[in-house]
Amino acid sequence: MSDLDARPAVTETHAVAGDGAVVEVFESRRVPLGGIRDMRVDRVLPHRSLPTVGGWCFLDQFGPQRTDMRVLPHPHTGLQTVTWPLRGEIRHRDSLGSDVLVRPGQLNLMTAGHGVAHSELSIGDAPLLHAFQLWLALPADRAGIEPAFEQHTELPIYEHGGVRATVIVGTLGDAVSPATVHTPLVGADLEIAAGAVAGIPLRPGFEHALLVVEGEVEVGGTTVAAGPLVYLGTGRDTLPVSAPGGARALLLGGEPFPDELVMWWNFVGRSHEEVAAARADWERGDARFGKVAGHGDERIPAPALPGVHLRPRGRRPR
Repeated sequence: MSDLDARPAVTETHAVAGDGAVVEVFESRRVPLGGIRDMRVDRVLPHRSLPTVGGWCFLDQFGPQRTDMRVLPHPHTGLQTVTWPLRGEIRHRDSLGSDVLVRPGQLNLMTAGHGVAHSELSIGDAPLLHAFQLWLALPADRAGIEPAFEQHTELPIYEHGGVRATVIVGTLGDAVSPATVHTPLVGADLEIAAGAVAGIPLRPGFEHALLVVEGEVEVGGTTVAAGPLVYLGTGRDTLPVSAPGGARALLLGGEPFPDELVMWWNFVGRSHEEVAAARADWERGDARFGKVAGHGDERIPAPALPGVHLRPRGRRPR
């Protein structure tokens, strides 16, 4: 999925070491996406004071809502897109020749590397859609790799004490996702049974965050409802959770990302010049992005660059 905002925010980031074990709540924000008519999209990452959680640098939740999604071909660089639908089916086509449907419980993972383009369309007439689109920043030594696409229809399950977790990417406990990633991390879809009180195993060197999707979850003495992102910091080997009425949540984590990043529109880079060059290449139809079959000349044009020099900056003190 694309950042379709006609005036995308300038997101200049510098990831820093974790803050130790904390419980901090970051509210999502509604994003107007002109390319998706009347679709409700809540952006959870990035925040100015929390640009990344490990390698995770972008998180949109769209729906649940009955609507038609039509995202025309658009470019990406320097990242991996992680598409995780909860309801509905989405057709993915890209400039590598991929043409697949992704359904709930299945993972689409696209590695942009030095450049790729793709489109996403819903299936059916105003279907019920609910999905997550996440981005993983590629580390500096992998940012320019060849693009790739993979779909995984079977993913491992971690189960313990009333928690059932589908491991989307990375590792949770002894469950390891087959998805190809380039930094140590975890992304898992948690189902917490009503009345369960459980401990989820974490890696102390990771920073983690939790997004409640349905119900309420008690984390570290704080009751969290669906919507905001709960940042958990670093240094935890277990995350005690409970959900009296049952809940569903998304767990994200990874080693604090070491690289300075400049994020703008659909590009992740290390400098203003790199991002500006990617935009220029897309606008002139450069071969680095290829062509997505089935759309003719239809594509999403790049917005104008902001009138400032894009520079990395650090997290704000919290």
